[in-house]
Amino acid sequence: MGETSREFGPFFRLNQPALTRERLLGLWVLALAMSAAGLCVGLVLAGYTIHQPAAVAVLAVLAFAAEYGTIRLSPSVEMTIASLVWVFAAVVLGPLSGAVVATVGLLRDLPRRDTAQPILRWATWTSKSVLATVGAGLVAAVVLAGAGRGFLGLFLAVAAAFAVETFVGDGLALVAPAIRGSSSVGATFREIVPSDLVSVPLHVPTVSMLAYVYLTISPWSVALFAIPALAAQRLLLLYRQQRETAKALGDANARLASANLSFATALVATLDARDRYTAGHSAAVAIYARDIAARMGLSKSDQDLAHVCGLVHDVGKIGLPAGLLEKPGSLSLEERREMETHSTIGEAILRNVDDYGDIAAVVRSHHERVDGAGYPDRLIGDDIPLLARIISVADAYNAMTSDRPYRDAMPSRVARMRLAHAVGSQFDTTVVAAFEAILATAPESYRLGHGDTFERRVSSDMRQELTVSTELTLASAAG
Repeated sequence: MGETSREFGPFFRLNQPALTRERLLGLWVLALAMSAAGLCVGLVLAGYTIHQPAAVAVLAVLAFAAEYGTIRLSPSVEMTIASLVWVFAAVVLGPLSGAVVATVGLLRDLPRRDTAQPILRWATWTSKSVLATVGAGLVAAVVLAGAGRGFLGLFLAVAAAFAVETFVGDGLALVAPAIRGSSSVGATFREIVPSDLVSVPLHVPTVSMLAYVYLTISPWSVALFAIPALAAQRLLLLYRQQRETAKALGDANARLASANLSFATALVATLDARDRYTAGHSAAVAIYARDIAARMGLSKSDQDLAHVCGLVHDVGKIGLPAGLLEKPGSLSLEERREMETHSTIGEAILRNVDDYGDIAAVVRSHHERVDGAGYPDRLIGDDIPLLARIISVADAYNAMTSDRPYRDAMPSRVARMRLAHAVGSQFDTTVVAAFEAILATAPESYRLGHGDTFERRVSSDMRQELTVSTELTLASAAG
């Protein structure tokens, strides 16, 4: 295995009511250690020796140094390039030398304190590595005896050695979690195998070249190639770690976006529970705003942002006095001014939410007019955020086509005419044109913000938020 993978964690679970698994694990570790020691004794009795102590010492130092390059790819799996040195030693110098190099190299792992049983972990890992390395060296010796020590023979021997080392190493690495009954067995397997399928084909030519240079030119000339080769493998591991980190970051960002939607939906539900006349209004505005943004060719992220802004655009109404929203008649001048504060109240609420700064700015400005007669800041034209101009059109249209305490809903054709008449004064021309293009071909149920198609889209959004919210709650409880 070109990059050695490790499954690590506590070997004993003290909170288990029965000791059966602990005994099995203890027997497994003892069997590993005795097998590794017995195999090395058997090699000595069979006549294997360390022919080049100086070379073995140098390779052992390299293996020890390579252990500093260990990279963790997940909470349960880490990778190291030290096994390249072990396999090289086993092929070129023999299985006993390979076992010595692996054992000395793994001494670097002994003082680790990130596990409950560091000595037991080291003994287990060292025993597995010795068994895998000796197996690789024995297979390589058989191949070299038949194919010769030319480059082709070395290539075949190295390929066979890596195959054996990978198979034995991965197989033994899965035994301990299987005995513990850990759910990480499948995850560990899925992380190790794809890595091996990529790394082994890359490492076989590298180690074959190093072995050929060592045997045909000079043992010390391998140093000219070994350091760059190990550096290249280190870069490969770093690249793979970066990819895993990027993936994890992407997943975290996706969950954050979903959490934002869940939060927005909860705010809307609070508002809807207070005002039955506007129940569903925010969800409708969110859908209209997202569709307008898509029609205008905005990016997917801006479309999603328009959707969230639509959901929370009226959240400031939560802070209005009781009875103001439900008043059946027209509002007095003082009441109207009080109603207009909902945009700044909404901004104040959302400013306290992490990553809601842009949304808060849109909520503050969604009642601005392009002619400067809006509120609260009397912004003009392009000074108004684009998403606020989109929310303004979607909000006004849905308000006109919905029942209110003081009037009945308008027909969609009348509401569309009123939008057109207010272009250039209240509404942005481009936004109204995009919305009109959508409404012109939409069914009447969509124009009125209800019907089967519209309800499915709203309920689908709500189900998604509920699902994400449940997942986050469970994850928080598990943590």
